[in-house]
Amino acid sequence: VQLQASGGGMVQVGGSLRLSCAASGRIFSINVMGWYRQAPGKQRELVATITSGGSTNYADSVKGRFTISRDNAKNTVYLQMNSLKPEDTAVYYCNANAKPPFEVRRDYWGQGTLVTVSS
Repeated sequence: VQLQASGGGMVQVGGSLRLSCAASGRIFSINVMGWYRQAPGKQRELVATITSGGSTNYADSVKGRFTISRDNAKNTVYLQMNSLKPEDTAVYYCNANAKPPFEVRRDYWGQGTLVTVSS
């Protein structure tokens, strides 16, 4: 299973960005998909997750500003980020809890996409 993230970039404070992450390869099923981020000098932290049924979970710091969604038919997860703040600057990683055929379910990670919010 491979995850390909895109959509990062530089934006000014208050701006918006939309991240996308598509899973490909031999996939039997995907349970939870999500976004995590890691700022310089900090540990990776959860941003938002979404189940295959559409239930969502957000970090308190992004509630009301970020929206996670997914297209199950395309094995793709999105993160709409609005009202961006300098503290949102980080490398954003997508994650999928996936099961390839005849293999055990486990977590897969994308390569990361950099989001920079300038003031």
